[in-house]
Amino acid sequence: MDVDLPEVHAHALDATHRVVAGVGPDQWSDTSVCEDWSVRELVNHVVTGNYWAFELGGGKTIDEVGDRLDGDVLGTDPVRAYDDSALVAAAVFREPGAMERPCAVSYGPVPGSVYCGHRFLDVLVHGWDVAKSTGQSTVLEPALVAACWATIE
Repeated sequence: MDVDLPEVHAHALDATHRVVAGVGPDQWSDTSVCEDWSVRELVNHVVTGNYWAFELGGGKTIDEVGDRLDGDVLGTDPVRAYDDSALVAAAVFREPGAMERPCAVSYGPVPGSVYCGHRFLDVLVHGWDVAKSTGQSTVLEPALVAACWATIE
């Protein structure tokens, strides 16, 4: 199965949006299924990952980004923060040449296709984690599951 990584990544971002939007106002401080993280901290991890994808996928280095994305980036509207981050993360991987462009990630420079695949899996898995943590459906879309398996083969 050929996987259009930018598109399955964007699809996972959309699926995770639905879960993030379904978090109740009283659930943000609940403990998540990811030990040591609240639901808010888990969503913050995904959002900062999306912003990192925009920066590194766009050609910046970790040093150039610095500590700008450290801490809580959700502000007073976590869903909007998620949506803003998802928009730029999807866009950077859809740019012409993005799958070939080197990304200076912590595990070495890798082609954009490798980084996009890792971001796809991170968004998909942590979307499931948020769903499980907040009592939402954990059923993943079959197309995303198939893309997941094709990506890790």
